[in-house]
Amino acid sequence: MANVVVVGTQWGDEGKGKVVDIYAEHADVIARFQGGNNAGHTLVVGGKQTILHLIPSGILHAGKICMIGNGVVVDPQVLIEELDSLRERGLLPDNTPLFLSERAHIIMPYHRRIDVARESHGIGKKIGTTGRGIGPAYEDKIARIGIRVCDLLDEEVFREKLARNVEEKNFYLTKLFGEEPIDGTAIREEYQAYADRIRPYAADCSLLLQKEIAKGKKVLFEGAQGSHLDIDHGTFPYVTSSNTVAGNAACGTGVGPLTVRSVVGICKAYTTRVGQGPFLTELTDETGARLQQIGQEFGATTGRKRRCGWLDMVLVRHAVRVSGITGIALTKLDVLTGIEKLKICIGYRTEKEEFTESVPANLRLMDRCRPVYEELDGWTEDIRRAKRIEELPRNTRRYIERLETLAGVRLVLVSVGPDRDETISLADPFAD
Repeated sequence: MANVVVVGTQWGDEGKGKVVDIYAEHADVIARFQGGNNAGHTLVVGGKQTILHLIPSGILHAGKICMIGNGVVVDPQVLIEELDSLRERGLLPDNTPLFLSERAHIIMPYHRRIDVARESHGIGKKIGTTGRGIGPAYEDKIARIGIRVCDLLDEEVFREKLARNVEEKNFYLTKLFGEEPIDGTAIREEYQAYADRIRPYAADCSLLLQKEIAKGKKVLFEGAQGSHLDIDHGTFPYVTSSNTVAGNAACGTGVGPLTVRSVVGICKAYTTRVGQGPFLTELTDETGARLQQIGQEFGATTGRKRRCGWLDMVLVRHAVRVSGITGIALTKLDVLTGIEKLKICIGYRTEKEEFTESVPANLRLMDRCRPVYEELDGWTEDIRRAKRIEELPRNTRRYIERLETLAGVRLVLVSVGPDRDETISLADPFAD
């Protein structure tokens, strides 16, 4: 059986939560491999909405093993609040094993303080950070001064690392930004209480995952954000601080790359973006406002309005290439219903009037590009009750067929509404 990675093909917010929730039913293990609580996965089951920020979406299925991998940066307060909220709502089955990698790095209060200070004091360009401390936590990881879960659980190690980091961060906060210093003693007391709460979940997830794979169990690797927020392959610097592409599924959970056999790329039927950065197909007219309103395009984590525009297949093809995507799951197709003429971006026209199908690495060059569109007829029929592709209107089928051709990858799923059962499944990625 194939193990499946789910990644976003755009700038995040593609509907990964719903797709992971659907595929989790067929998986034995669901493992989150990167990001932090700067991303939210929204699930709608039975008309009720659940937003998860750290815990894998598979947690809503009884008996599934859920893992938060070493590639994730974890805010323990957020994790505990999420666990408590799920329990209060009766959405955390007692027989659902949840494991947190002992090698995952911890987000500290000084990470959040630094994140906010940089944006508010205008140090460098504003990149639209969520202020959750994700970037500074990854910085400490790369600088080899970060605090991991295993460090937090060892009181002596935690005390030593915290004292050293507080001294450095206070110098940074007070001397560069003129901010008030942080209180190391208060942080230590707060986080030692968190340690007692998360201790039961801490484990060597790499070892556990490999044992499950050796048994022939099916693993679903869950990513956050989207391919064009990848620190290496995205629209840098308007990106997140981790690798969001499929290749990081192995590194972020501690398994070999040959473990992955299938990669599903989630593609929204139009394009959205939160925060700053280039967006060539952005619509600032009535159509853009319509997409935002009908699609309920608000950030699951921040509540910020998402910028909306036509589907950009240059972005999608780039994602297909860098993640080795083997199948596309198309989401929010129903939001396009009622728009008379639909456009798909098939390429960019450069400043020199050259046609290109690549995403320029230089954002100054990208800003000078213009989208090249194909126009297709829209549809007015309600598609949310469709259970087979053949039940969709002819113009709807033409739209998704054109998307499939331009992507060069088959569709494996089409979402025609927000609920779990408003989905047309075309192929089982675990059967590849």
